[in-house]
Formats: sequence, C-alpha cells, structure tokens
Amino acid sequence: MNNAGSTILEIDHRLVEMYGTRSWSPRYNPLDEFIYTILSQNTTDINSLRAFERLRQKFPCWEDLIDASLPEIEEPISVGGLSAAKAVWIRDALKRIRDERGELSLDFVCTMDLQQAWNYLISFKGVGVKTAAIVLLFSCGRPFFPVDTHVYRVSWRLGLVERKGGPEQAHRLLQEMIPPELYYQMHINMVQHGRQVCRARNPLCFKCLLRSLCRYYLEVLHAKRVEDVH
Repeated sequence: MNNAGSTILEIDHRLVEMYGTRSWSPRYNPLDEFIYTILSQNTTDINSLRAFERLRQKFPCWEDLIDASLPEIEEPISVGGLSAAKAVWIRDALKRIRDERGELSLDFVCTMDLQQAWNYLISFKGVGVKTAAIVLLFSCGRPFFPVDTHVYRVSWRLGLVERKGGPEQAHRLLQEMIPPELYYQMHINMVQHGRQVCRARNPLCFKCLLRSLCRYYLEVLHAKRVEDVH
C-alpha cells in the first residue's frame, strides 16, 4: 500500500474513533434525494432540510409540482436561497423524467450501468457532480464519493487535495484515493467532522485527532512558532 493509501486508512481510523462506524442505509428514494440535494446547494444543512420538508408538505405528490406555477414552487423553498433557479431546475427535471420514463421515479439509476447513471444525472440543468454522487451513493449504495463543502474543507486542510483545484477536482481525486468500501463511512464522518470540529471559521484544532496528519494545522502551528520567536 502506498503512502496515500496508508494515510487514508489512518484518517478513516481516527474519524471512526471520533464518530463511530457507519453502515449504509438509504436516506430517501432516488427522486427525493435528487430534489433534496438540488435544494441543498448554496445553503446550510438546516435550511435545505426545511426547504425540502416545506416543498414536500405543499406537494405531497410530485406530479402536482409539474403543473404548479414557479411562484408556487419558489415560496416553500425560499428559506434555502436561489429559489427562482431551483424552482425551474426541479420542475423541468420532473417533467423530463416523467416524459422520458412514463413515471416519476429515478429508481432505475440504481441498476443502470455506473457511467450511464452518472451521465444521465449530470445531464440535468442545475445538477453537478455533488448531486449525482449523493443520489447514487445515498439512495443506491453505488460507489461514488460525494464532495460537499465540509468534505472539501476537511480534505484540503488535511492536504489530500489542493484548495485551488475546486470541489470537482477533489471529487475525482478522492474517488481514486479512497477505497470504495469506505466511501459512505468516510463521507458521513468527514461531514460531521467539518460541522463540529474542522469548522470554516475558528476550527477546533486542539480537540482534533487528525491534527498530526493535517497540513493546515502544521502550517498554523509553524506560523505561530515563528511569530512567538519574533
């Protein structure tokens, strides 16, 4: 095993020590996950969940959303921001799925060829690599590693990816670097770590079990030592 592989296993081990092991189970069906993840773009976890629950309450049947006006769709999801764009993306996606498949379901992506399923999902406007990977991993248990804002931040601070490369490059690199059997567990634990410890502002490095592996921490520590000397 190369050094990168050993580092990944050690990171996973320490994350498990902090947050426990994770066994895959579907969160939503693929269509609900698809809509939920579109709503999660450029907003907080709390607001994306509120937007999804409010949208589901207003449209218990997604068929009704297809025939709704855009303002009717925007109102319940306004808590998550970008509501005008998200309303168009969701309504257009549902209409296309129904027209192409004859029903409102994305269950078929769980059994499609992996590359075909990936290509199909990212062909929708407003859907990027994060949304596609989340649908395929969370709803289908398929081998894709999603990179959200928390995973991206933890990854570049650890030095696994370069910050300037952006989330899409991080998705490709981490998917190659992390063993597929660890995708779900590492994603969930890295998200929790980003929320609780490796925060965007004022990260709690003093309580982080990853700090001896963390490029960000070592750079901050070095800078502080130089400052103390002067």
